[in-house]
Amino acid sequence: MNTIGQHLPPSSHVDVLIVGAGISGIGAGWHLTHRSPGRSWQIIESRDEIGGTWDLFRYPGIRSDSDMFTMGFSFRPWTEPRAISSGESIRQYVNDAADEFDLRRHIRFGWTVTAADWDSAPGHWNVTLVGHTGGIHAGETLTVTARFLFMCSGYYRYSQGYLPSFPGIDDYEGVLVHPQRWDAAIDYSGKRVVVIGSGATAMTLVPAMAESAAKVTMLQRSPTYVTSMPSIDQGAVNLRRRFGDRWGFHLSRWRKIIEAMVFFNLCRRQPARVRRMLLGGVRAQLGPDYDIATHFTPDYNPWEQRLCLVPDGDLFAAIRSGRVKVVTDQIEHFDAQGVLLKSGERLDADIVVTATGLVLQLFGGAEISVDGVSVDWGSRYMYRGMMFNGVPNFANAIGYTNASWTLKCDLTCEYVTRVLNRMERDGAAWACPDDPSTEIEPEPMLDFSSGYVRRSIDHLPKQGTRTPWKLYQNYLRDLLALRYGRLRDGVLRFGSGALRTEKPGAITGALQDDTSHCRSVADIAGG
Repeated sequence: MNTIGQHLPPSSHVDVLIVGAGISGIGAGWHLTHRSPGRSWQIIESRDEIGGTWDLFRYPGIRSDSDMFTMGFSFRPWTEPRAISSGESIRQYVNDAADEFDLRRHIRFGWTVTAADWDSAPGHWNVTLVGHTGGIHAGETLTVTARFLFMCSGYYRYSQGYLPSFPGIDDYEGVLVHPQRWDAAIDYSGKRVVVIGSGATAMTLVPAMAESAAKVTMLQRSPTYVTSMPSIDQGAVNLRRRFGDRWGFHLSRWRKIIEAMVFFNLCRRQPARVRRMLLGGVRAQLGPDYDIATHFTPDYNPWEQRLCLVPDGDLFAAIRSGRVKVVTDQIEHFDAQGVLLKSGERLDADIVVTATGLVLQLFGGAEISVDGVSVDWGSRYMYRGMMFNGVPNFANAIGYTNASWTLKCDLTCEYVTRVLNRMERDGAAWACPDDPSTEIEPEPMLDFSSGYVRRSIDHLPKQGTRTPWKLYQNYLRDLLALRYGRLRDGVLRFGSGALRTEKPGAITGALQDDTSHCRSVADIAGG
């Protein structure tokens, strides 16, 4: 368990408050230290450890579903031979990065951000922190202030995953567990296991549990595109041998970025061709007699939902061995012994794992308001994939849906430091995108048909039909815009006044009445 910073209270005021100590938050800390030095900052983390997703999820076989050359930090080479790596290795990698760059001392563990209100008069955020249940600060409540609030808390609810209302589920007498709340005491050796789901979590769990379970059944309502890739990238190994760790990493990173972009564009432009390629790969793994049409042929085009990667074809190997069976059907109801399907088939199970997805939740569930008025996120537009009209000095790190999460988050962190540096250089108190609602048509934030997206899409911010409101899901385009593009683009406005403080809690200079460009943020906070 972490000890550095564990018992220290959060600072009463900082220039930048980061929420979340996962991959995004640690990346944000590095960027602030190296690209915007000299300002005070702190990370608030509700858990007791660094790692975010990779500390939360502990189910059997947990691993990355993207290659680690693009999922790793740009500033710290991934040097392990496995391109698809275990959750434990990723967790250690994030911790090592925090220690190498002396970021851990900036983290305050065991606090949850429950609310944040922008106060236009002093030009800062009032942030409410509550001691995390079960932690050493449980029952405590604090309010701290920050000039800039940077949310790096992911995109889903940590406390509980999504569980459909299955009829009769309370009648089931076996072990019922969701991967997000995995109990390490569960012994599945020699047991009959049913895993409900067909996403990345199910694809990971099934072959891992099949190593010792008597039988594992993957029960899916509908199939997913699945493709195999080597867990060890021999090309990356060769590049490291020739050019060393750092250059070998960056060359491998760019190779993977370009490969992913080419493949994604091919999926969009020639979906039938890619569909044949993917199904041909499954057929080569499982043979001509396997019912691929039923179990591995989705009714949507490739990349309308995220593809599932299986390292070294481990899922297919488990199916060939007879230890794993895939059933495509719908649940009629549970009973004491297992699951009865609508086809009439029943699946008796000692353990049922509900790999049924996530619940989308932005900002860790914190209530965000501007001058006391709650922000209606469904009416907001995302600016460059990170800021929002009418919400000053606020950014959110969210990754790509068609590539590694870290690629976009890394660019987001870099852009935030550019904004902060420009604010300081110009003596601005705030940065706030204009309201674009009269100029562009709204589109859903995520162009994705996954169930967890469809369940929440109406409550999420919108994207627009053109830059800088459009989410292009294109790393090269974002790289040019976020690293080299103009900050004063006619949309992002900077208000006069001082950003920095003489000392914690002291305000330097007066905030001038220059909020007209932001349409008087208090007036539009509610939509």
